[in-house]
Amino acid sequence: MAITARRGDTQDNYHGTNIADPYRWLEDPASDETQAFVAAQNEATQAFIAATGLRDGLVARLTALWDYPKYSAPHRRGERLFFGKNDGLQNQAVLYTQQGLTGAPRELLHPNTLSADGTAALTSYSFSHDGGLMAYGVSRHGSDWQELRVRRVADNSDYPDVIRHTKFASAAWLPAGNGFFYPRFPDPATVPPEEQSFNSRVYWHQLGTAQEADTLVYARPDARELNFNPHVTDDGAYLVLTVWHGTDAENRVYYRHSGDEGDFVRLLEEADAAYDFIGNDGTVFYFRTTLDAPRGRVIAIDITQPAREHWREVVPQGEDTLASVSLVHDQFIGVYMHDAHHVLRRYAKEGTPLGDIPLPGLGALVEVTGEPADPDLFFSFTSFLQPPTVYRYDFAADAVTLWRGGDLPFDPAQFETVQVFYPSKDGTRVPMFLTYKKGMQRNGDNPTILYGYGGFDIAYTPAFAPGRIAWLERGGIFAVANLRGGGEYGEAWHRAGMLEHKQNVFDDFSAAAEWLIAEQYTRTARLAIEGRSNGGLLVAASLTQRPELFGAVLCYVPVIDMLRYHRFTVGRYWTGEYGNAETNPDHFRFMYAYSPLHNVRQGTTYPPTLILSADTDDRVVPSHAKKFAATLQWGNAGPHPILLRVDTKSGHGLGKPTAKVIEEQADVYAFVMTILEMNEPAD
Repeated sequence: MAITARRGDTQDNYHGTNIADPYRWLEDPASDETQAFVAAQNEATQAFIAATGLRDGLVARLTALWDYPKYSAPHRRGERLFFGKNDGLQNQAVLYTQQGLTGAPRELLHPNTLSADGTAALTSYSFSHDGGLMAYGVSRHGSDWQELRVRRVADNSDYPDVIRHTKFASAAWLPAGNGFFYPRFPDPATVPPEEQSFNSRVYWHQLGTAQEADTLVYARPDARELNFNPHVTDDGAYLVLTVWHGTDAENRVYYRHSGDEGDFVRLLEEADAAYDFIGNDGTVFYFRTTLDAPRGRVIAIDITQPAREHWREVVPQGEDTLASVSLVHDQFIGVYMHDAHHVLRRYAKEGTPLGDIPLPGLGALVEVTGEPADPDLFFSFTSFLQPPTVYRYDFAADAVTLWRGGDLPFDPAQFETVQVFYPSKDGTRVPMFLTYKKGMQRNGDNPTILYGYGGFDIAYTPAFAPGRIAWLERGGIFAVANLRGGGEYGEAWHRAGMLEHKQNVFDDFSAAAEWLIAEQYTRTARLAIEGRSNGGLLVAASLTQRPELFGAVLCYVPVIDMLRYHRFTVGRYWTGEYGNAETNPDHFRFMYAYSPLHNVRQGTTYPPTLILSADTDDRVVPSHAKKFAATLQWGNAGPHPILLRVDTKSGHGLGKPTAKVIEEQADVYAFVMTILEMNEPAD
């Protein structure tokens, strides 16, 4: 059914230009009018999905595809290993521990007992040095806010300690195990909503005491938008603070002796590059940095001689992008990106290359775990056709063996992944992965989903998703374009798709669609585009710029209103990536030019579109999706459905229970398979 939302007369003036915002009222989620709008949208969406006749079959197939054991790479502390396991259809993975490599696994924490509907998720955990204690974070209903608690590993009992008002926080334990450092924000009830993520502070928590007794360790009231991640070095000698601002790639690093109570030494204060602390040898600190190396390198800084002329390069920048580095078995373990897939390389402490650790194929590393003195490391490897699988590398034997995983509910030999390269509008060479059934014919008629992100220095490497197998089984192609704005080729690639260069990202994406059509993989009527969060912005901007190019649009938890995004939740974190149209007239000009909300034109035929959001998303506020749906429905002159699905007790995606994921994916595939005329049953 067609829905027409009320258009108000709200306007704002941006640097002399009046901009209408007729659906400003949808920014109030509690109003009766907004709730009625959401209810009507959900009713229309569910009616469309029900009419497809595909949903029940998809739920059954997706449930079967999700039903395999899933493991995380183990972390070693003392003699214990800790790892997560989901038996298959559990809403949340269960945390286990075992003694050494051969001990019997024992359940340590079962998050599914924390809520009846599976919407309480284990979002972080960190262990004391001997592995006897675990601080763990729990998030509810998909919120980024979490509570920290402390568990005794020996008997699975919890201390009464409860740490509130944290986001993405983990505990930095002192070796004695008597307490930890952690970051937190003020009580949200004591500050305006737009300031709930200001004034991050670092505290010391003494085990067995109330949070109110915690000692303030560090704060910057003069720079209240800075955030802090504490880390205690493996030798216990230093407390290191990684200091960051929003999602900026550049950061600062401070430190002090862990037993001191004085101020911190601002070792790296210029915020002129990324500095990721790797570890230390006494006073020598090691960092992965992009300073004078946009693809990354490893440097050593002796804090007794911190001037830059004394810095030492350990691992120089190479042709591939150094995505991350860890210190295991007294070696540097570098995760490199080669054309958007991973390679794992070893280096001696002085920087001598020691060779690659072989990976199972063209794919990506989800985790690499290990400690400086460990005899081995673990890594979780995935691809478009292989769920995350855990392997162990033995340094002495120089051998990789399977540790956990490998049980699959489908036959991956039926499918294949290839990597292609295509030219963007300005000639830039862009990589793209294509996955499909073996024997697929390039006849210009294959239903295709093109996925992209292109932002925040995030690289989209091969990754497994059970729902995509249901798509591939029905003859679909799944394509991932590695757009500028991401981190696939280092910081230069990222900067080529941010701020005033953001249009490059949309051009890269449209060029991928044009290439797929020109090369006879598909055609417009059989081509859907998909993106989440910043990727939701991508597909929304692509939709408004090139509505004739796409056959369907799947737009998840999107950033849509580029003039006001910074006013909500943590949107202010993203101004380094997108800009600020309110304060900067130059930013206003390029942001207004692509802002999806402001580029919908009445009388245009837009492709069928499904917009997905969640009522408790406290990262990308749901009003983005609501205002976009109302605006598209107003502007659309064609017969195609413009649908909005707003989930309940869900957030941006963090910790979403398996049952909700299957329900959402069944709706999405029922929609896109119907639009692209894929009504035949799976093989």
